[in-house]
Amino acid sequence: MTDIQLKVQKPLKDLVYLELKHKILTGEIVSQTRLMEIDLSEKMNVSRTPIREAIKRLADDGLVKVEPRRGAYVANISIKDMLDVFEVREDMEGFVAKLAAQRITEDEKFRLREIAVEYEEAIEKADDKESIIELDEKFHNFIVRCSGNETLSELVKYVQELSLRFRYLYYDDFSLYESTAEQHNRIMEAINGGRDEEARREADAHVKALKEFVFELGKKMESIGDE
Repeated sequence: MTDIQLKVQKPLKDLVYLELKHKILTGEIVSQTRLMEIDLSEKMNVSRTPIREAIKRLADDGLVKVEPRRGAYVANISIKDMLDVFEVREDMEGFVAKLAAQRITEDEKFRLREIAVEYEEAIEKADDKESIIELDEKFHNFIVRCSGNETLSELVKYVQELSLRFRYLYYDDFSLYESTAEQHNRIMEAINGGRDEEARREADAHVKALKEFVFELGKKMESIGDE
C-alpha cells in the first residue's frame, strides 16, 4: 500500500479515513471484514490513533459496525438497503436536476456534456468497470454542483456513496451501463436546455430504472438461493 504519509495535502487523520472509506466503498475491503487497528496501522504506516478515529467516523457513516467483544467490522449491504436508498434518491435527484437546469452556467453546460461523452467512450471500450463507475459518479456529482445548493449537496453525497458501494459489489450486467449512457444524455440535454421539469422527470426515471434493476437482481438472488 502507498505510504499515505507522503500525501501532505490533507491532515493525516483525514487521509486515513478517506483511504479506508474508498476501500470499503469499492469492495476492496469486503463486508464482515474485521478492522484491526494494529494491522491497519502497519499496512498504512501510521499510528493507531488516526486508524481509531477513522473507524469511528466510518461507523458514523454506517459503513462500519462496532460491537462489544466483536470489535469493528465492515457492515453488510443488502438488496433491501439499496431499495431504501433508491427510494430516497428518487425525488432528491430529480429536484437536484431541476435546480441545475435553472442555474447552470454556460461553462458548466460544456463540462456536463464533456462528462457525458467521457462516460459513453468508457462504455465503448468496455474494459474498465472502475472507470465507468467513477465517471457515472462524476456525472451525478457535477449536476449536484450545478444545482448550487450546498445543503442538498451534502444530503445527495451521502446516499450516492451508499449506491457507489453497491455498484462495485453487484453491478456485473454490462447492459446496465449502456442504458445508463442513454439516460445520462437525456438528463444532460434537458438540463443544458434549461427545461427544468423535463430534467426532473428524466432524473426521476433514471433512478427508477436503477431501482427496478436492483429489485430484479434481488429476485434473481433469491431464486438462486432457493435452488
